[in-house]
Amino acid sequence: MVFDNPLFHTVYGRNLISSLPETVPPPYLVVTLPELWHLAKDQLDGPKLSGLHFVESLELDDLNRLVESLPRSASVIGIGGGKALDVAKFIAWRRNLPLFQVPTIMSVDAPFGHRSAVRIKGVVRYVGWAIPQVVYVDYDIIKNAPQRLNRAGVGDVFCYHTSLYDWKLASEHGKTGYWPYDADVASQMQDILDRVRRKTKEIHDVTEEGIKILAEALRWGGAAYHNAGWNARVEGSEHFFFYTLEYLTQKGFVHGEAVSLGILFMSALQENDPEGISRSIQETGVTIKPEDLSITWNDAVRAFKQTKSFSEENGLFYTVVNEKEASDEIIEDVKSRLMK
Repeated sequence: MVFDNPLFHTVYGRNLISSLPETVPPPYLVVTLPELWHLAKDQLDGPKLSGLHFVESLELDDLNRLVESLPRSASVIGIGGGKALDVAKFIAWRRNLPLFQVPTIMSVDAPFGHRSAVRIKGVVRYVGWAIPQVVYVDYDIIKNAPQRLNRAGVGDVFCYHTSLYDWKLASEHGKTGYWPYDADVASQMQDILDRVRRKTKEIHDVTEEGIKILAEALRWGGAAYHNAGWNARVEGSEHFFFYTLEYLTQKGFVHGEAVSLGILFMSALQENDPEGISRSIQETGVTIKPEDLSITWNDAVRAFKQTKSFSEENGLFYTVVNEKEASDEIIEDVKSRLMK
C-alpha cells in the first residue's frame, strides 16, 4: 500500500538505544517507568542525562505541574508503552523540545500519534502536538517484553472493524459532524485491517514480521487522526466502551485488551460479523476475558449498558450505541463467545 499522508519517521533494528547519547541533543530528559529503566540505564545514564521522570499520573493538572518542576533539557526521550510515550509527548510539546520515542511494546498506537492521551477528572482527552524526530522500534526490546502486551496492539487496528461501521451508520443518519464519510480513508482503513488479520499467527508469536506488520499498521493509524483532518473516526463505539469501563471501575487497563473486549460487544450490537472478528482476536491471543483484566463479567456488562449515556454526557460522536439497545440477548451472545 502507498500511504499518501506523512507518517512518523520510524527505524527498525537492534541495539538502537546505544546510539542515542551521540545523536540526541544533550542534556536530555528520559521519561519512562521504573521497571523499564534497566533497558537504557547503562547507555543513557551519565553527564548528558538532565533528568529522569518515572510516570505516575496522566491527569492534566498533574502533568502541567510536572512540566514546571522538571530540570532544563534540550530534548526528551520517551521509553515505554502508551503512558510513558504520551507523557514524553506532553513534555516535548509544552517545552517545545525535540522528541525521540522508543516503544518497548506494541500495545497501542501512542508512539505514532501527534497528541497525548491525558485524563481530565478521569476522562480521556487528547491534547498537544508532538512529532518525534524518530521512533525507534528495537526488535529485541519488543520481543523480550511480555507477549501479552505486544499482542494487545491489534486492538487499535481491529477497532477499524467496528469504527467503520459506526462511521457509515452516522453518515446514513446525517450525523457525521465534522467528519463526513470519506471513502478513500475508509478504504485504507479496511486494507490495513485486512492485512493485519491475515498475519494473526505472526502477531501471536511476536515474530519480527509480526512486529513490523503491527507497527506499520499502528504507524498509519496513529497519524491518521491528524492526516485526515483531525478525523476521530479511526475509533468508534469500541473505544467508548473502554472509556466507560475505565471511568466506572477507576482501573487502568492495557489499552488494546479493553478495546478488543469492546470490539466483541460492539460488533455483536452492530450485527457486524461478530464471529469473524472474535476469531481474529482469539487467533492473536489477545487477553480479553474479564477475569484476566481484573474485572468481573458484571463490570463489563455495566460498561456496555452505560456506554450510550457516557458518550452522550461527554459529547462523544454518533455510533451504534446511539441507535441500538444493549439487550440481554446480545450480552448472552458475547458471553458465549468469550467462553469458547
